[in-house]
Amino acid sequence: MLVAGLLVLAAVVLALVLALPPVLGHSSSKNHRRTPADRVSGKRSPRSGIAPVRRFLGADGVESSAIIAQNRLPGTTSWKITTPQSANGIVGYASTQQARAGQTVTLYVSTQAATFRVDAYRMGYYQGKGARLIWQSSELPGSAQPSCPVTSGIYMVQCSWTPSLHVTITDKWMPGAYLLKLTGSGGQQSYIPIVIWNPDSHAAYVVMEGVLTWQAFNPFGGYDLYTGQPPGLSGYPYPTRSRVLSFDRPYGYGNGAASFLTNEYPLIRFMEEHGLDVTYWTDITLATHGNLLANHKALISLGHDEEWSLRMREAATTARNEGVNLIFFGASPILRKIRLEPSPIGPNMEEVNYRDPQADPLYGRDNAEVTQNWWGQPPANNPASTLVGSSYDGYNVDTHYPMVVVDSSSWLFAGTGLSTGDKIPNVLFTDFNAYNTGRPNPPGVEILTHSPVTFSFDGKAGWADTTYYTWGPSGAGVFESGTNNWINALRPCTAATGNPSPGACPSALLRKMTANLLLLFGQGPAGRTQPSVANWQSLYS
Repeated sequence: MLVAGLLVLAAVVLALVLALPPVLGHSSSKNHRRTPADRVSGKRSPRSGIAPVRRFLGADGVESSAIIAQNRLPGTTSWKITTPQSANGIVGYASTQQARAGQTVTLYVSTQAATFRVDAYRMGYYQGKGARLIWQSSELPGSAQPSCPVTSGIYMVQCSWTPSLHVTITDKWMPGAYLLKLTGSGGQQSYIPIVIWNPDSHAAYVVMEGVLTWQAFNPFGGYDLYTGQPPGLSGYPYPTRSRVLSFDRPYGYGNGAASFLTNEYPLIRFMEEHGLDVTYWTDITLATHGNLLANHKALISLGHDEEWSLRMREAATTARNEGVNLIFFGASPILRKIRLEPSPIGPNMEEVNYRDPQADPLYGRDNAEVTQNWWGQPPANNPASTLVGSSYDGYNVDTHYPMVVVDSSSWLFAGTGLSTGDKIPNVLFTDFNAYNTGRPNPPGVEILTHSPVTFSFDGKAGWADTTYYTWGPSGAGVFESGTNNWINALRPCTAATGNPSPGACPSALLRKMTANLLLLFGQGPAGRTQPSVANWQSLYS
Protein backbone atom coordinates (compact mmCIF):
# COMPACT_ATOMS: atom_id res chain seq x y z
CA MET A 1 0.00 0.00 0.00
CA LEU A 2 1.28 3.47 -0.83
CA VAL A 3 2.28 5.89 1.92
CA ALA A 4 -0.64 8.10 0.92
CA GLY A 5 -2.97 5.17 1.39
CA LEU A 6 -1.63 4.59 4.89
CA LEU A 7 -2.17 8.23 5.77
CA VAL A 8 -5.77 8.02 4.57
CA LEU A 9 -6.27 4.88 6.65
CA ALA A 10 -4.84 6.55 9.74
CA ALA A 11 -7.13 9.54 9.29
CA VAL A 12 -10.21 7.38 8.87
CA VAL A 13 -9.37 5.27 11.91
CA LEU A 14 -8.69 8.31 14.08
CA ALA A 15 -12.03 9.81 13.13
CA LEU A 16 -13.81 6.58 13.94
CA VAL A 17 -12.11 5.99 17.27
CA LEU A 18 -12.63 9.50 18.60
CA ALA A 19 -16.17 10.12 17.35
CA LEU A 20 -17.76 9.07 14.09
CA PRO A 21 -18.86 12.19 12.16
CA PRO A 22 -22.31 12.50 10.62
CA VAL A 23 -22.70 10.35 7.53
CA LEU A 24 -24.91 10.87 4.47
CA GLY A 25 -26.31 14.06 5.96
CA HIS A 26 -27.76 12.41 9.09
CA SER A 27 -26.69 13.77 12.46
CA SER A 28 -28.55 11.47 14.85
CA SER A 29 -26.82 8.55 16.56
CA LYS A 30 -28.94 5.45 17.08
CA ASN A 31 -28.20 2.99 19.86
CA HIS A 32 -31.05 0.55 20.38
CA ARG A 33 -32.22 -2.30 22.55
CA ARG A 34 -35.36 -4.40 22.38
CA THR A 35 -37.65 -4.63 25.34
CA PRO A 36 -39.50 -7.93 25.95
CA ALA A 37 -42.63 -6.39 24.40
CA ASP A 38 -40.66 -5.21 21.39
CA ARG A 39 -39.36 -8.74 20.79
CA VAL A 40 -42.93 -9.77 20.13
CA SER A 41 -43.95 -6.75 18.09
CA GLY A 42 -40.67 -6.39 16.20
CA LYS A 43 -40.25 -2.78 17.39
CA ARG A 44 -37.18 -1.47 19.18
CA SER A 45 -36.51 1.11 21.84
CA PRO A 46 -33.33 3.02 22.76
CA ARG A 47 -30.62 1.17 24.62
CA SER A 48 -26.98 1.47 25.63
CA GLY A 49 -25.70 -2.11 25.46
CA ILE A 50 -23.34 -1.64 22.49
CA ALA A 51 -20.29 0.46 23.30
CA PRO A 52 -19.66 3.23 20.73
CA VAL A 53 -16.53 3.04 18.60
CA ARG A 54 -14.74 5.68 20.69
CA ARG A 55 -14.76 3.07 23.48
CA PHE A 56 -13.67 0.23 21.24
CA LEU A 57 -10.36 -0.05 23.06
CA GLY A 58 -11.36 -1.00 26.56
CA ALA A 59 -14.76 -2.48 25.76
CA ASP A 60 -15.30 -4.99 28.52
CA GLY A 61 -14.20 -8.50 27.66
CA VAL A 62 -13.00 -7.95 24.07
CA GLU A 63 -9.58 -6.34 24.31
CA SER A 64 -6.22 -8.02 24.89
CA SER A 65 -3.28 -6.33 26.55
CA ALA A 66 -0.96 -8.68 24.63
CA ILE A 67 -2.41 -7.63 21.25
CA ILE A 68 -2.28 -3.95 22.26
CA ALA A 69 1.35 -4.26 23.37
CA GLN A 70 2.27 -6.22 20.26
CA ASN A 71 0.92 -3.58 17.89
CA ARG A 72 2.72 -0.79 19.73
CA LEU A 73 6.00 -2.39 18.69
CA PRO A 74 7.81 -0.94 15.67
CA GLY A 75 6.42 -2.14 12.38
CA THR A 76 7.76 -2.15 8.85
CA THR A 77 6.47 -1.85 5.31
CA SER A 78 9.23 -4.12 3.98
CA TRP A 79 6.72 -7.00 3.91
CA LYS A 80 5.19 -5.56 0.74
CA ILE A 81 5.98 -6.66 -2.78
CA THR A 82 6.24 -3.39 -4.67
CA THR A 83 7.60 -4.38 -8.09
CA PRO A 84 6.10 -6.59 -10.81
CA GLN A 85 7.30 -10.17 -10.60
CA SER A 86 7.92 -12.68 -13.37
CA ALA A 87 6.13 -16.03 -13.22
CA ASN A 88 8.05 -18.59 -11.16
CA GLY A 89 10.87 -16.15 -10.43
CA ILE A 90 10.60 -17.44 -6.87
CA VAL A 91 7.76 -19.57 -5.48
CA GLY A 92 7.31 -21.87 -2.53
CA TYR A 93 5.05 -23.80 -0.19
CA ALA A 94 5.14 -25.07 3.39
CA SER A 95 4.74 -28.52 4.90
CA THR A 96 1.70 -27.34 6.88
CA GLN A 97 -0.83 -24.52 6.80
CA GLN A 98 -0.70 -23.92 10.56
CA ALA A 99 1.87 -24.60 13.26
CA ARG A 100 2.35 -23.91 16.95
CA ALA A 101 5.33 -23.22 19.17
CA GLY A 102 7.76 -26.14 19.24
CA GLN A 103 6.92 -27.42 15.78
CA THR A 104 9.25 -27.37 12.77
CA VAL A 105 7.96 -26.22 9.39
CA THR A 106 9.67 -27.30 6.18
CA LEU A 107 9.76 -24.84 3.27
CA TYR A 108 10.05 -25.89 -0.37
CA VAL A 109 11.33 -23.12 -2.65
CA SER A 110 11.99 -22.96 -6.39
CA THR A 111 13.76 -19.92 -7.81
CA GLN A 112 15.71 -18.56 -10.73
CA ALA A 113 17.87 -16.62 -8.26
CA ALA A 114 21.36 -17.73 -7.29
CA THR A 115 20.52 -17.18 -3.62
CA PHE A 116 17.46 -16.25 -1.58
CA ARG A 117 16.34 -15.53 1.96
CA VAL A 118 13.11 -15.84 3.95
CA ASP A 119 11.66 -13.08 6.16
CA ALA A 120 8.76 -13.94 8.47
CA TYR A 121 6.28 -11.11 9.09
CA ARG A 122 3.46 -11.17 11.60
CA MET A 123 0.58 -9.28 10.01
CA GLY A 124 -1.33 -6.72 12.05
CA TYR A 125 -1.39 -2.95 12.53
CA TYR A 126 2.00 -2.10 14.06
CA GLN A 127 1.65 1.69 14.20
CA GLY A 128 0.21 1.74 10.69
CA LYS A 129 3.05 -0.16 9.02
CA GLY A 130 0.98 -3.34 8.77
CA ALA A 131 3.48 -6.00 9.88
CA ARG A 132 6.47 -6.74 12.10
CA LEU A 133 9.57 -8.71 11.15
CA ILE A 134 9.77 -11.67 13.54
CA TRP A 135 12.44 -13.93 12.00
CA GLN A 136 14.92 -13.95 9.14
CA SER A 137 16.86 -16.79 7.53
CA SER A 138 20.42 -16.68 6.35
CA GLU A 139 21.15 -16.34 2.64
CA LEU A 140 20.47 -19.71 1.05
CA PRO A 141 21.45 -21.25 -2.30
CA GLY A 142 18.67 -21.08 -4.87
CA SER A 143 17.71 -23.69 -7.43
CA ALA A 144 14.93 -24.41 -9.90
CA GLN A 145 12.85 -27.35 -8.69
CA PRO A 146 11.23 -29.88 -11.07
CA SER A 147 7.89 -29.23 -12.74
CA CYS A 148 4.87 -30.58 -10.86
CA PRO A 149 3.09 -33.55 -12.44
CA VAL A 150 -0.67 -33.90 -12.89
CA THR A 151 -2.33 -37.10 -11.64
CA SER A 152 -4.41 -38.65 -14.40
CA GLY A 153 -8.16 -38.87 -13.84
CA ILE A 154 -8.32 -36.62 -10.78
CA TYR A 155 -6.21 -33.78 -12.28
CA MET A 156 -4.28 -33.15 -9.09
CA VAL A 157 -1.17 -31.00 -9.40
CA GLN A 158 1.30 -32.13 -6.74
CA CYS A 159 4.94 -31.04 -6.46
CA SER A 160 7.66 -33.27 -5.10
CA TRP A 161 10.38 -30.78 -4.32
CA THR A 162 13.53 -31.06 -2.28
CA PRO A 163 13.27 -29.27 1.09
CA SER A 164 14.97 -25.87 1.04
CA LEU A 165 15.04 -25.12 4.78
CA HIS A 166 13.49 -26.07 8.10
CA VAL A 167 12.08 -23.39 10.43
CA THR A 168 11.51 -24.07 14.13
CA ILE A 169 8.61 -22.11 15.59
CA THR A 170 9.75 -20.65 18.91
CA ASP A 171 7.88 -18.59 21.51
CA LYS A 172 9.11 -15.52 19.65
CA TRP A 173 6.48 -16.28 17.01
CA MET A 174 3.40 -14.83 18.69
CA PRO A 175 0.22 -16.54 17.43
CA GLY A 176 -1.07 -14.74 14.37
CA ALA A 177 -1.33 -14.57 10.61
CA TYR A 178 2.10 -14.64 8.98
CA LEU A 179 3.51 -14.00 5.54
CA LEU A 180 6.87 -15.59 4.83
CA LYS A 181 8.43 -13.36 2.19
CA LEU A 182 10.81 -15.07 -0.21
CA THR A 183 13.38 -12.68 -1.71
CA GLY A 184 15.80 -13.78 -4.42
CA SER A 185 19.16 -12.18 -5.10
CA GLY A 186 17.86 -10.93 -8.45
CA GLY A 187 14.90 -9.08 -6.88
CA GLN A 188 12.47 -11.99 -7.13
CA GLN A 189 9.76 -11.88 -4.43
CA SER A 190 6.74 -13.91 -3.36
CA TYR A 191 4.95 -15.15 -0.24
CA ILE A 192 4.20 -18.32 1.66
CA PRO A 193 1.31 -17.76 4.13
CA ILE A 194 1.10 -19.63 7.42
CA VAL A 195 -0.88 -19.35 10.65
CA ILE A 196 0.77 -19.74 14.05
CA TRP A 197 -1.90 -20.90 16.47
CA ASN A 198 -2.22 -21.59 20.16
CA PRO A 199 -4.42 -24.55 21.20
CA ASP A 200 -4.48 -23.22 24.78
CA SER A 201 -6.01 -19.87 23.81
CA HIS A 202 -9.22 -18.60 25.39
CA ALA A 203 -9.37 -15.43 23.29
CA ALA A 204 -12.80 -13.96 22.61
CA TYR A 205 -12.43 -14.20 18.83
CA VAL A 206 -11.13 -16.94 16.56
CA VAL A 207 -10.18 -15.54 13.15
CA MET A 208 -10.22 -18.44 10.69
CA GLU A 209 -8.22 -18.20 7.47
CA GLY A 210 -9.95 -19.94 4.58
CA VAL A 211 -7.04 -21.93 3.14
CA LEU A 212 -9.37 -24.61 1.75
CA THR A 213 -11.05 -22.00 -0.43
CA TRP A 214 -7.67 -20.46 -1.31
CA GLN A 215 -6.65 -23.87 -2.59
CA ALA A 216 -9.95 -24.41 -4.43
CA PHE A 217 -9.12 -21.43 -6.65
CA ASN A 218 -5.36 -22.08 -6.88
CA PRO A 219 -4.43 -22.22 -10.59
CA PHE A 220 -0.80 -23.33 -10.06
CA GLY A 221 -0.04 -26.00 -12.63
CA GLY A 222 -3.19 -25.25 -14.62
CA TYR A 223 -5.85 -27.02 -12.52
CA ASP A 224 -8.13 -26.17 -9.58
CA LEU A 225 -11.64 -27.10 -8.44
CA TYR A 226 -13.19 -24.92 -11.15
CA THR A 227 -10.86 -24.90 -14.17
CA GLY A 228 -8.53 -27.21 -16.04
CA GLN A 229 -6.64 -27.83 -19.27
CA PRO A 230 -6.72 -27.48 -22.19
CA PRO A 231 -8.60 -24.17 -22.35
CA GLY A 232 -11.72 -24.07 -24.48
CA LEU A 233 -13.46 -27.24 -23.38
CA SER A 234 -17.17 -26.74 -22.84
CA GLY A 235 -19.31 -27.63 -19.84
CA TYR A 236 -19.73 -26.66 -16.23
CA PRO A 237 -18.24 -27.83 -14.03
CA TYR A 238 -15.18 -27.91 -16.26
CA PRO A 239 -14.63 -31.53 -17.31
CA THR A 240 -10.93 -31.60 -16.44
CA ARG A 241 -11.12 -29.63 -13.22
CA SER A 242 -9.34 -31.11 -10.21
CA ARG A 243 -11.12 -33.72 -8.13
CA VAL A 244 -8.31 -33.62 -5.58
CA LEU A 245 -6.17 -30.60 -4.71
CA SER A 246 -2.74 -30.75 -3.13
CA PHE A 247 -1.27 -28.22 -0.73
CA ASP A 248 2.10 -29.54 -1.92
CA ARG A 249 2.38 -26.65 -4.38
CA PRO A 250 2.64 -22.86 -4.27
CA TYR A 251 -0.38 -20.60 -4.52
CA GLY A 252 -0.43 -19.37 -8.11
CA TYR A 253 -2.06 -16.02 -7.36
CA GLY A 254 -1.76 -13.11 -4.95
CA ASN A 255 2.06 -13.30 -5.27
CA GLY A 256 1.81 -16.60 -3.41
CA ALA A 257 -0.51 -15.26 -0.70
CA ALA A 258 -3.72 -16.37 -2.48
CA SER A 259 -6.57 -14.01 -1.47
CA PHE A 260 -5.21 -13.24 2.01
CA LEU A 261 -4.38 -9.59 1.35
CA THR A 262 -7.82 -8.71 -0.06
CA ASN A 263 -10.35 -11.06 1.55
CA GLU A 264 -8.77 -11.39 4.99
CA TYR A 265 -6.00 -9.00 5.95
CA PRO A 266 -8.10 -5.78 6.14
CA LEU A 267 -10.19 -7.28 8.97
CA ILE A 268 -7.12 -8.69 10.75
CA ARG A 269 -5.47 -5.28 10.60
CA PHE A 270 -8.67 -3.63 11.92
CA MET A 271 -8.94 -6.02 14.87
CA GLU A 272 -5.28 -5.77 15.80
CA GLU A 273 -5.37 -1.99 15.50
CA HIS A 274 -8.08 -1.92 18.14
CA GLY A 275 -6.35 -4.43 20.38
CA LEU A 276 -9.14 -6.99 20.26
CA ASP A 277 -8.74 -10.30 22.04
CA VAL A 278 -8.09 -12.44 18.97
CA THR A 279 -6.44 -15.73 18.14
CA TYR A 280 -5.90 -17.37 14.74
CA TRP A 281 -6.82 -20.65 13.07
CA THR A 282 -7.21 -22.01 9.58
CA ASP A 283 -10.26 -23.94 8.48
CA ILE A 284 -8.10 -27.07 8.73
CA THR A 285 -7.76 -26.28 12.46
CA LEU A 286 -11.55 -26.21 12.67
CA ALA A 287 -11.65 -29.65 11.03
CA THR A 288 -9.07 -31.16 13.38
CA HIS A 289 -9.58 -29.27 16.66
CA GLY A 290 -13.09 -27.89 16.36
CA ASN A 291 -13.95 -28.89 19.92
CA LEU A 292 -11.75 -26.00 21.10
CA LEU A 293 -14.35 -23.51 19.88
CA ALA A 294 -15.97 -23.96 23.29
CA ASN A 295 -13.09 -21.86 24.70
CA HIS A 296 -14.05 -18.80 22.64
CA LYS A 297 -16.93 -16.33 22.16
CA ALA A 298 -17.02 -16.07 18.37
CA LEU A 299 -15.75 -17.82 15.26
CA ILE A 300 -15.02 -15.48 12.35
CA SER A 301 -15.11 -16.88 8.82
CA LEU A 302 -13.38 -14.41 6.53
CA GLY A 303 -14.06 -13.12 3.02
CA HIS A 304 -14.51 -16.32 1.00
CA ASP A 305 -15.16 -19.68 2.64
CA GLU A 306 -16.86 -22.11 0.25
CA GLU A 307 -15.17 -25.41 1.08
CA TRP A 308 -16.24 -27.12 4.30
CA SER A 309 -15.73 -30.67 5.51
CA LEU A 310 -18.19 -32.69 7.59
CA ARG A 311 -15.97 -32.24 10.67
CA MET A 312 -15.97 -28.46 10.21
CA ARG A 313 -19.73 -28.35 9.86
CA GLU A 314 -20.26 -30.52 12.94
CA ALA A 315 -17.86 -28.44 15.04
CA ALA A 316 -19.44 -25.10 14.08
CA THR A 317 -22.97 -26.41 14.63
CA THR A 318 -22.08 -27.81 18.05
CA ALA A 319 -20.43 -24.52 19.01
CA ARG A 320 -23.51 -22.53 17.97
CA ASN A 321 -25.71 -24.86 19.99
CA GLU A 322 -23.48 -24.21 23.00
CA GLY A 323 -23.56 -20.42 22.68
CA VAL A 324 -20.58 -19.59 20.46
CA ASN A 325 -21.39 -16.82 17.99
CA LEU A 326 -20.62 -17.29 14.28
CA ILE A 327 -19.70 -14.55 11.80
CA PHE A 328 -19.61 -15.22 8.06
CA PHE A 329 -18.01 -12.18 6.45
CA GLY A 330 -18.15 -13.67 2.94
CA ALA A 331 -20.97 -14.93 0.77
CA SER A 332 -21.29 -18.56 -0.42
CA PRO A 333 -19.97 -20.17 2.79
CA ILE A 334 -20.37 -23.95 3.16
CA LEU A 335 -21.04 -24.40 -0.56
CA ARG A 336 -18.86 -27.40 -1.47
CA LYS A 337 -18.46 -30.43 0.77
CA ILE A 338 -14.84 -31.59 0.92
CA ARG A 339 -12.77 -34.01 2.94
CA LEU A 340 -9.12 -33.92 3.93
CA GLU A 341 -6.55 -36.61 3.23
CA PRO A 342 -2.78 -36.86 3.76
CA SER A 343 -0.19 -36.02 1.11
CA PRO A 344 3.36 -37.41 0.92
CA ILE A 345 4.60 -34.62 3.20
CA GLY A 346 1.96 -34.62 5.92
CA PRO A 347 -1.64 -34.99 7.16
CA ASN A 348 -4.54 -32.92 5.83
CA MET A 349 -2.57 -31.74 2.80
CA GLU A 350 -4.98 -33.01 0.13
CA GLU A 351 -8.46 -31.59 -0.39
CA VAL A 352 -11.03 -33.81 -2.08
CA ASN A 353 -14.17 -32.62 -3.90
CA TYR A 354 -15.61 -34.74 -6.69
CA ARG A 355 -18.76 -32.56 -6.95
CA ASP A 356 -20.46 -35.63 -8.45
CA PRO A 357 -20.96 -37.84 -5.37
CA GLN A 358 -21.28 -41.05 -7.39
CA ALA A 359 -17.81 -40.47 -8.84
CA ASP A 360 -16.30 -40.34 -5.35
CA PRO A 361 -14.57 -43.64 -4.43
CA LEU A 362 -16.34 -43.49 -1.04
CA TYR A 363 -19.83 -43.45 -2.56
CA GLY A 364 -21.80 -46.37 -1.14
CA ARG A 365 -18.99 -47.16 1.31
CA ASP A 366 -18.91 -44.08 3.55
CA ASN A 367 -21.64 -41.73 2.35
CA ALA A 368 -21.18 -39.37 5.28
CA GLU A 369 -17.75 -38.47 3.88
CA VAL A 370 -18.69 -38.43 0.18
CA THR A 371 -17.78 -35.10 -1.44
CA GLN A 372 -20.42 -33.12 -3.31
CA ASN A 373 -22.32 -29.85 -3.12
CA TRP A 374 -23.78 -29.28 0.33
CA TRP A 375 -27.25 -28.58 -1.13
CA GLY A 376 -29.60 -30.48 -3.40
CA GLN A 377 -27.64 -33.71 -3.80
CA PRO A 378 -27.99 -37.10 -2.15
CA PRO A 379 -26.59 -38.83 -0.20
CA ALA A 380 -25.73 -35.92 2.13
CA ASN A 381 -28.06 -33.06 1.21
CA ASN A 382 -27.68 -30.45 3.96
CA PRO A 383 -27.92 -26.86 2.69
CA ALA A 384 -25.72 -24.25 4.33
CA SER A 385 -28.83 -22.23 5.18
CA THR A 386 -29.56 -24.47 8.18
CA LEU A 387 -26.47 -23.03 9.86
CA VAL A 388 -25.82 -19.74 8.03
CA GLY A 389 -29.39 -18.45 7.82
CA SER A 390 -29.22 -17.63 4.09
CA SER A 391 -28.11 -19.20 0.82
CA TYR A 392 -25.72 -18.50 -2.02
CA ASP A 393 -27.72 -16.63 -4.66
CA GLY A 394 -25.33 -15.68 -7.47
CA TYR A 395 -22.48 -13.33 -8.38
CA ASN A 396 -21.47 -10.26 -10.33
CA VAL A 397 -17.82 -9.63 -11.10
CA ASP A 398 -18.41 -6.50 -13.20
CA THR A 399 -20.44 -4.15 -10.99
CA HIS A 400 -20.39 -2.94 -7.39
CA TYR A 401 -23.88 -2.49 -5.90
CA PRO A 402 -25.01 -0.49 -2.84
CA MET A 403 -26.17 -2.16 0.35
CA VAL A 404 -29.69 -1.02 1.32
CA VAL A 405 -30.63 -0.62 5.02
CA VAL A 406 -33.83 -2.46 6.02
CA ASP A 407 -34.28 -1.14 9.58
CA SER A 408 -31.86 1.49 10.84
CA SER A 409 -32.90 0.87 14.47
CA SER A 410 -30.93 -2.39 14.41
CA TRP A 411 -27.88 -2.67 16.65
CA LEU A 412 -25.75 -3.10 13.50
CA PHE A 413 -26.32 0.52 12.45
CA ALA A 414 -25.92 2.15 15.87
CA GLY A 415 -23.94 5.37 15.59
CA THR A 416 -23.77 5.36 11.79
CA GLY A 417 -26.38 8.05 11.18
CA LEU A 418 -28.05 5.79 8.64
CA SER A 419 -31.82 5.77 8.15
CA THR A 420 -34.05 3.01 6.85
CA GLY A 421 -33.73 2.84 3.07
CA ASP A 422 -30.30 4.49 2.96
CA LYS A 423 -27.73 3.00 0.62
CA ILE A 424 -24.15 2.19 1.55
CA PRO A 425 -22.33 2.54 -1.77
CA ASN A 426 -20.14 -0.01 -3.53
CA VAL A 427 -20.22 -2.78 -0.92
CA LEU A 428 -21.78 -5.65 -2.89
CA PHE A 429 -19.48 -7.42 -5.33
CA THR A 430 -18.64 -10.94 -6.53
CA ASP A 431 -20.67 -13.56 -4.60
CA PHE A 432 -24.02 -12.77 -2.96
CA ASN A 433 -26.07 -14.53 -0.27
CA ALA A 434 -29.81 -14.05 0.18
CA TYR A 435 -32.65 -15.49 2.21
CA ASN A 436 -34.21 -18.34 0.24
CA THR A 437 -37.72 -19.38 1.25
CA GLY A 438 -37.28 -22.67 -0.60
CA ARG A 439 -34.40 -23.80 1.61
CA PRO A 440 -34.52 -24.95 5.25
CA ASN A 441 -33.71 -21.96 7.45
CA PRO A 442 -33.39 -21.44 11.21
CA PRO A 443 -36.31 -19.73 12.96
CA GLY A 444 -36.08 -16.02 13.65
CA VAL A 445 -33.96 -14.89 10.69
CA GLU A 446 -33.76 -11.11 10.60
CA ILE A 447 -32.74 -9.39 7.36
CA LEU A 448 -30.64 -6.30 8.13
CA THR A 449 -29.92 -5.17 4.56
CA HIS A 450 -31.88 -6.18 1.45
CA SER A 451 -30.30 -5.03 -1.79
CA PRO A 452 -31.16 -5.54 -5.47
CA VAL A 453 -28.37 -6.98 -7.61
CA THR A 454 -28.00 -8.44 -11.10
CA PHE A 455 -26.21 -11.73 -11.74
CA SER A 456 -23.34 -11.96 -14.23
CA PHE A 457 -24.10 -15.45 -15.48
CA ASP A 458 -27.64 -14.85 -16.77
CA GLY A 459 -28.37 -11.13 -16.35
CA LYS A 460 -31.30 -11.86 -14.04
CA ALA A 461 -32.24 -9.72 -11.08
CA GLY A 462 -31.69 -11.03 -7.55
CA TRP A 463 -30.98 -9.97 -3.99
CA ALA A 464 -28.13 -9.74 -1.55
CA ASP A 465 -29.14 -9.94 2.13
CA THR A 466 -27.25 -9.27 5.34
CA THR A 467 -28.87 -11.68 7.81
CA TYR A 468 -28.80 -12.30 11.54
CA TYR A 469 -30.46 -14.86 13.78
CA THR A 470 -30.11 -16.02 17.35
CA TRP A 471 -30.28 -19.68 18.26
CA GLY A 472 -32.76 -20.99 20.82
CA PRO A 473 -31.67 -21.58 24.38
CA SER A 474 -27.96 -21.06 23.70
CA GLY A 475 -28.53 -17.48 22.52
CA ALA A 476 -25.71 -17.69 19.96
CA GLY A 477 -25.82 -15.12 17.18
CA VAL A 478 -25.12 -15.99 13.55
CA PHE A 479 -24.30 -13.18 11.12
CA GLU A 480 -23.92 -13.42 7.33
CA SER A 481 -22.75 -10.33 5.43
CA GLY A 482 -24.37 -11.17 2.08
CA THR A 483 -21.27 -10.32 0.03
CA ASN A 484 -17.67 -11.42 -0.53
CA ASN A 485 -16.61 -7.78 -0.57
CA TRP A 486 -17.30 -6.67 3.03
CA ILE A 487 -13.72 -7.14 4.28
CA ASN A 488 -12.11 -5.75 1.14
CA ALA A 489 -14.38 -2.69 1.40
CA LEU A 490 -13.02 -1.93 4.89
CA ARG A 491 -9.94 -0.53 3.18
CA PRO A 492 -9.76 3.20 2.38
CA CYS A 493 -10.73 3.96 -1.20
CA THR A 494 -7.62 4.78 -3.21
CA ALA A 495 -6.23 3.85 -6.60
CA ALA A 496 -3.71 1.66 -4.80
CA THR A 497 -6.39 -0.46 -3.11
CA GLY A 498 -8.48 -0.80 -6.26
CA ASN A 499 -11.58 0.34 -4.37
CA PRO A 500 -14.14 2.86 -5.68
CA SER A 501 -13.43 6.58 -5.59
CA PRO A 502 -13.38 8.29 -2.16
CA GLY A 503 -16.60 10.12 -3.01
CA ALA A 504 -18.46 6.78 -2.95
CA CYS A 505 -16.34 5.01 -0.35
CA PRO A 506 -18.13 2.61 2.02
CA SER A 507 -15.23 2.03 4.41
CA ALA A 508 -16.15 4.52 7.18
CA LEU A 509 -19.69 3.14 7.50
CA LEU A 510 -18.55 -0.48 7.28
CA ARG A 511 -15.92 0.10 9.95
CA LYS A 512 -18.55 1.37 12.38
CA MET A 513 -20.89 -1.51 11.53
CA THR A 514 -18.01 -3.98 11.92
CA ALA A 515 -17.21 -2.44 15.31
CA ASN A 516 -20.83 -2.90 16.42
CA LEU A 517 -20.82 -6.51 15.24
CA LEU A 518 -17.54 -7.42 16.93
CA LEU A 519 -18.47 -5.71 20.19
CA LEU A 520 -21.77 -7.58 20.42
CA PHE A 521 -20.38 -10.96 19.38
CA GLY A 522 -17.24 -10.69 21.51
CA GLN A 523 -19.13 -10.46 24.81
CA GLY A 524 -20.93 -13.79 24.77
CA PRO A 525 -24.11 -15.14 23.17
CA ALA A 526 -25.52 -12.23 21.17
CA GLY A 527 -29.12 -13.25 21.80
CA ARG A 528 -28.85 -12.41 25.49
CA THR A 529 -29.07 -8.71 24.65
CA GLN A 530 -30.08 -8.64 20.98
CA PRO A 531 -32.40 -11.54 20.14
CA SER A 532 -33.28 -11.57 16.47
CA VAL A 533 -36.75 -10.57 15.31
CA ALA A 534 -37.85 -12.41 12.17
CA ASN A 535 -38.77 -10.02 9.36
CA TRP A 536 -38.11 -12.06 6.24
CA GLN A 537 -41.85 -12.48 5.64
CA SER A 538 -42.19 -8.75 4.93
CA LEU A 539 -39.50 -8.95 2.23
CA TYR A 540 -40.24 -12.34 0.69
CA SER A 541 -43.95 -13.03 0.38
